[in-house]
Amino acid sequence: MTKRKVLVTGSAGFIGFHLARLLLAEGFRVHGHDGMTDYYDVTLKQRRHAILLQTPGFSATEGMLEDQVGLDAVVDRFAPDVIVHLAAQAGVRYSLENPRAYLDSNVIGTFNVMEAARRLQVGHLLMASTSSVYGANADMPFHETDKADTQLTIYAATKKANESMAHAYAHLWNLPTTMFRFFTVYGPWGRPDLALYKFVAAMIEGRPIDIYNHGEMYRDFTYVDDLVRGIRLLIDAVPERPADGMVPEGDSLSPVAPFRVVNIGNSEKVRLLDFIDAIEDVLGRKAIRNYMPMQPGDVPATWADASLLQELTGYRPQTGFRDGIARFVEWYRDYYDV
Repeated sequence: MTKRKVLVTGSAGFIGFHLARLLLAEGFRVHGHDGMTDYYDVTLKQRRHAILLQTPGFSATEGMLEDQVGLDAVVDRFAPDVIVHLAAQAGVRYSLENPRAYLDSNVIGTFNVMEAARRLQVGHLLMASTSSVYGANADMPFHETDKADTQLTIYAATKKANESMAHAYAHLWNLPTTMFRFFTVYGPWGRPDLALYKFVAAMIEGRPIDIYNHGEMYRDFTYVDDLVRGIRLLIDAVPERPADGMVPEGDSLSPVAPFRVVNIGNSEKVRLLDFIDAIEDVLGRKAIRNYMPMQPGDVPATWADASLLQELTGYRPQTGFRDGIARFVEWYRDYYDV
């Protein structure tokens, strides 16, 4: 049997690395494409790719998604059966400083990926969105069928634009497309701009940590291994255009396109102060706490309803945040030899 081929954009990134490793372990052929931008430590990205390159079945190229000619050459050469598009300019707070980077990467880059998928008529296009698209929604847990028109940052707005663009492509070209909305992903090999990474680094070094909204924030912390297991299973849950336009209740499947949005979250709303307490327990030291007001564009809470993911795949994330923190700290101490 021929091994299925998956193109993963953002393969040197936090989630892309973990997904590529899982796919390779399951016998897929994987080609990674990553821009290696300097938004955070490029060495970390290079180390992730170096690990993947030790595995037979993995190949990689470096390039920006905005370079359509370069991307098309990669896609034509590899000829993937499936594309998982994870590359993006990430970070809610950075989008306040450099919004143009989000338009270039998340809108133009994503358009180029969709064009490549349309041209090759891949069997399934899967693309990352974010829980941030729920914006000012106050009813929780968030359901995929909730209206999501009140984004609070340009980052979230570009991701919502991706969902709209993808729906149009799925409808026009019969391109099976799944968008997944991630909820506060954390774990080993994480991004240095993520809260857990920043908290652990500061606490080990004896520096204070900034705690926004005085810690009265709630997040649906999702362990990275759980997240990529969800993505892996969704690869096989290919959406089909409903013949009669009828969609089962609770399903986000479009009535006019082979298109679906799926939450991937732990379905557990965790108070930020409890998360910090757990880090203190694992490290065996207290944080120097610098309580701050809410930052512009931030939301006080996120919480996923992940029942659609379970309905489609039989799986739901379940790693408790205390276990996940312990695994991250173990990796951090090993990686930085502290």
